[in-house]
Amino acid sequence: MSIFDFLDLLGTAAFAISGALFAIKKRMDTLGVLSIAFVTAVGGGTLRDILIGAESITWMKDLHYIYVIIASVILAIVFRKKIGYLSKSLFLFDSIGLGIFTIIGTEIGLQNDFHPMICVALGMITATFGGVIRDTLSNEIPLIFQKEIYATACIIGAVTYLILNKFKIDQDLIHILTTVMVIVVRIVAVKFKLKLPTFYTSEI
Repeated sequence: MSIFDFLDLLGTAAFAISGALFAIKKRMDTLGVLSIAFVTAVGGGTLRDILIGAESITWMKDLHYIYVIIASVILAIVFRKKIGYLSKSLFLFDSIGLGIFTIIGTEIGLQNDFHPMICVALGMITATFGGVIRDTLSNEIPLIFQKEIYATACIIGAVTYLILNKFKIDQDLIHILTTVMVIVVRIVAVKFKLKLPTFYTSEI
């Protein structure tokens, strides 16, 4: 298994746990927990594959993704009480998945010889749109459409990846630094309540 495949499965596990914890917090039943975990884990990658015209959707040709999601859901359910504060655990696993999937989407863009701007967009889509589908199904306003620094962290991470890759830095180091960058941006933004500006006025 290549480092790319390992990261993809690790990101899938992180997002599946994140989705499962989210569904548990919403008091969904077993099917609801599994469904939300599934769309959170593969939703962004599925949209990415459709956009780039891939021959097949990644998780449909490799059942390892399904096994990882099911195992992650079981772990989240069994250890839900030991995980501790659901909100903090949800944030942690969501941030890890965000960082890893940003790398995956950006790398796939490069492999397909897309312009760097498109690679950044693919990194952001891969990382965030599983969460968009999760929130939409749960009748929540997706984080990506709110003031919270979410997609912006992915964009910063993807740009970081492209810059480091330009300088021919060791690939494993690039993966680590890019993931850490996304996670740090998320943590700093939440800790210091950094938000993007909105343009709402009472006159609208």
